[in-house]
Parts: sequence; structure tokens; C-alpha cells
Amino acid sequence: MTKTPQINLYATDTHPCSYLEGQDANTIFVDPHFPMTAELYGQLSARGFRRSGEHIYRPHCANCQACIPIRIPVDKFRPDRQQKRVWTRNQDLSVEVSHNISSGECYRLYERYIQVRHADGDMFPASRDQFENFLAKPFFGKQTDQLQNDETAQITLYLEFREKHVLKAIAVTDVLPVGLSAVYTFFEPTDQARSLGVFAVLFQIELARKLGLPHLYLGYWIENSPKMNYKSRYRPHELYQNGRWQSS
Repeated sequence: MTKTPQINLYATDTHPCSYLEGQDANTIFVDPHFPMTAELYGQLSARGFRRSGEHIYRPHCANCQACIPIRIPVDKFRPDRQQKRVWTRNQDLSVEVSHNISSGECYRLYERYIQVRHADGDMFPASRDQFENFLAKPFFGKQTDQLQNDETAQITLYLEFREKHVLKAIAVTDVLPVGLSAVYTFFEPTDQARSLGVFAVLFQIELARKLGLPHLYLGYWIENSPKMNYKSRYRPHELYQNGRWQSS
């Protein structure tokens, strides 16, 4: 792997953890002015970093290491019985690849999702500005490592899942040399029977396979967080601990 260049990192002040009640958290961010390539973004992902909006970050808490990066080796992945049922149940959905989700239709789906699924979180209430800054602005990377020009390429894809013409879910995913990075998925919260969040992960695993990419990065697994511990159900998976990826 190409050596990662020296990059300035900036730490936040201590703030309440979004996932573990009673815990404090700190986050480090990559210098937002550093020219980012898809390759460098991939190298950072392989070292446990994630993207949120325009920022690439990693938890850096003094007294807690509960946030563990997790990824799926897509060629080894084998769905369990429940995941197979979810895959079959959603075969009537069409999937369209989009490069823009700034429409009212997409925002209204996001708003409903936050209202129903995350009313107890720091993303509630949803707003247009939040949606645009967090998800609707695609991420761009420099096209060359040498950074000899200002040409950029869009890294972000938006996967729109539709039942006939009705928008059911959107998965935001970044295409990197090391794999797909599942940034965020939101879906119709009233359609619980479809398990749309599960289907979106399964679809991205299959998409990574088709693109010849080795991994799907799922962000952070947190064992004691109901919102984050579901990620370990995709097997086999790898966890980034003590500076290396370990099979689990």
C-alpha cells in the first residue's frame, strides 16, 4: 500500500457520546484543506477513518475504545437464513444509481426516517441544511496522487431503491480502491416488513463484488449500542484492532 502522507489532524473538545449513554467522546478530523484523492481516502478508511459530510474523521476517546471499525470481505461473505429471506423479499425493487439526491422527494424520505427512527438522537429534528451538508453534497476526490491539476471526480454514488416508482430507500456509498464505504442509509420507516436497511447492505456487498472491490466498509461496530451492534451479523467480517484488521 502507498505510504500515507503527513496530514494534520484536529481534535474536537470533549462532548457527550451519541451512542453510549453517560460516556464522553472525542473525535479527530483530517485537515479539510488537505487535497483528498480516492486513494488517500481509501488508505484512511483502511486505518479506521470514516466520512461524514465533507469531513473524514475517527473516534479518539481517552477512556473508551468501543467504536471498532468493521468491514466485510465480500468474496467470503455468506448470508444467513434471515438475510437470504430479506434478499428474496426485495427482488421486486428496482435500484437506480444517481449522482444527486437534492430533490424534495429524497429529502422528505430522509425527514420521515429521522422523525420515526431517530427522534431520540442528535440528528432530530431533520432540516434541509442538515440533509444537504450531511448527505446530499457528494464527495469529490482529486484524480491523481501527484495533484498536478484541479480535476476532480465524484466518489459518491446514491443508490435509490424503488417499488415501481415509489422511493423506498437511499444508500449513500463511496467508491474507493479498497472497497465501497457505506456512508449512510435511510428508508421508508413504515415499511418494516422489507427490512430495507438489511437489504441495502446486502445490495452494496453484491455491488462491491461486481465492481471487483474487496471490501464493504460499514463504519463502526459498537457492541453495547443497539443502533450499531447489528453490523456484526454480516459474516464473516473483519475488525480493526491494535492497528490491523482481524477476522471475526
